[in-house]
Amino acid sequence: MEPQPESGDFTDNCPILRFEGNSITKINKPTAREFPLTIIFNDCQLVTMLCSPDSIRDLAVGFLYSEGFLRSKDEIKNIAVDQVRGVVRLNTIDGRQVSQETLSQRLISTGCGRGAAFYSATDVENTFITSTVKATTQEIFSLALTFQHASPVYQASHGVHSAALCKGDQILVRSEDVGRHNAVDKIFGHCLLNNISTVDCLLISSGRISSEIAHKAVKQHIPILVSISSPTNLAVQVAEKMGITLIASVRGGKMDVYTNSWRIADD
Repeated sequence: MEPQPESGDFTDNCPILRFEGNSITKINKPTAREFPLTIIFNDCQLVTMLCSPDSIRDLAVGFLYSEGFLRSKDEIKNIAVDQVRGVVRLNTIDGRQVSQETLSQRLISTGCGRGAAFYSATDVENTFITSTVKATTQEIFSLALTFQHASPVYQASHGVHSAALCKGDQILVRSEDVGRHNAVDKIFGHCLLNNISTVDCLLISSGRISSEIAHKAVKQHIPILVSISSPTNLAVQVAEKMGITLIASVRGGKMDVYTNSWRIADD
């Protein structure tokens, strides 16, 4: 992924009073910036989401790709990014319009920042991940440790989520955002625009794995989904049904494998 901005580009310093023991101290504390981004698809104002103010092109493309508005990079006619106003305009070659029925199907997701989704479970109901790729417990623990120490923004503010696409023991693409769904969509947008395959890869997230995240992984044919946090019961059901190995609570030398444990190889 392109070089990440310094943590100061993602944070504002907020004056606070810190109460510690018997003392009170005035300090400035970095706080994660929240940025409204409007996505306009073929002249239709599709959604305004709250996100971090970086990689908004990747986020817009990844969101459109994850939600089925884009099927391939070749469909894109042009992309215009207005970083100041917080607008990304994307036009497709065929100029297809978004129906009112589609707009009315918008779902307010469980992500922070009230993320929006347009997906339907029927979009992936005939998809099953058949990949035979495996990972050892040591590889997963090592990736999780590297992943958790890779975000200077989190270290400064503790206010963002991270996501990373991995293959073997290597992190290929990493992103961060105030919204965990956005961090994942930034990964997929970057991959689409830069011809990076997600097949046979592992996706790791700092946030809770919800059914929306599981559906996004299914669409990208990702066989192994890892979280530092926990999954929802519906995410477990989706992973089981779609053939994803779902691993959560990876920390302190422990991990919980919820589905398709056959992909965990012997060390």
